[in-house]
Amino acid sequence: MSLETLKVLFKRDLLKLKSEIESYKEEASLWKVDKNITNSAGNLCLHIVGNLNAFIGVPFGETKYKRDRPAEFSLNNVSRSVLIKQIDSTILVVEKSLATIKEADLENDSPIVLSREKSTAIDYYLTHLVTHLFYHLGQVNYHRRFFE
Repeated sequence: MSLETLKVLFKRDLLKLKSEIESYKEEASLWKVDKNITNSAGNLCLHIVGNLNAFIGVPFGETKYKRDRPAEFSLNNVSRSVLIKQIDSTILVVEKSLATIKEADLENDSPIVLSREKSTAIDYYLTHLVTHLFYHLGQVNYHRRFFE
């Protein structure tokens, strides 16, 4: 996948995440769960933001982001405005970080190895991350339609 395509997909889906979070009529609904839906939209949003900051911002943008993955799934009732600010910040981090990569770099080994891989090219690594974002975006969309 081309670098420009990846940039477009990351931004498109982060903007869609922002739109989903903004679309909840009741802010409290962001945090609802039940026996069949165990991850709230708020927690999924925190997870997406944490994932992209840790796996794009740190290795490519050289940010000092410190991830707290357990908190991504345990925090509750973070305000919608804070979630929106985190998404906006993540869009900037992803844009700046991806700007440090050249098209020819996509064939190089990724600075971080995915959990079940011995090594992966940057292209595969970034494609994995954009599909991870898309997967969780779908969950947020389902959550919103289910609880609203």
